[in-house]
Amino acid sequence: MMAVMDILAIANALGIPSSARVDSRISKKLLIEQGARTAADKRAIQDGIDELQWLAACKPTTIGIPAFSDDTREYLEIVVVGCAFRAGAKASRLIELIHRAIPYPMLLITSDENDLSISAAHKRYAQKEAGRTVIEQVIATSGLRADAVDSVQVTFLESLALAQQPHTDLFTLYTSWIARIEAMNAARLTGVFVATNDQEAIDRRSAALDAHVRLTKEIEGLHAQAKREKKLNRRVDLNLEIQRRKTDLAACKNQL
Repeated sequence: MMAVMDILAIANALGIPSSARVDSRISKKLLIEQGARTAADKRAIQDGIDELQWLAACKPTTIGIPAFSDDTREYLEIVVVGCAFRAGAKASRLIELIHRAIPYPMLLITSDENDLSISAAHKRYAQKEAGRTVIEQVIATSGLRADAVDSVQVTFLESLALAQQPHTDLFTLYTSWIARIEAMNAARLTGVFVATNDQEAIDRRSAALDAHVRLTKEIEGLHAQAKREKKLNRRVDLNLEIQRRKTDLAACKNQL
């Protein structure tokens, strides 16, 4: 099973200075109080998390990058958190719960019995509740290995280094880390990892990744529908629709 040492191997790739390291445990009780709204979520946290660690606090005084604030969000600090899951844990749900529970933008590194994952999610002010923040889309890449030797993952981990990111402010830094995670997801489809700070290219890739996920699900649904369909003419129509979706899918891949 993956362990805390594997998480630390990924965290070390960030190249965060010792002044920003925290390396302290976070209690599951605190996570339950802050992030679990239902009994099912409380059970998921209690049963699924083996260890939760606050690894680093990236703020102006620890990494020398200015804070950010506007009408939508305030980034005073970026936290790096590691979480080891137990076998059978509801990983995707737990990742979302952890991002929701901790009020700061976060790089979350998780491990389970199969692999390692790193995720991020922008946060903004809640519209109806003063003082609260809400997460936007969780962006994650999985299938990582602490002892990775394949060139794509090696290049990805090298690209995460703090020294490689823009230092304009903490929002720009966090956005850059998210772009690297998306670049890794694109590389899984293309075989080539491309890190860029060109916002137009980042936006185009992000849109293509979202479309790729959507079209893949639609194709799976159409295949299942065609398998159940008894009328020949309807099966023909469904297969034609599948081919159209596959053409669109290929076009998305070209945008990555």
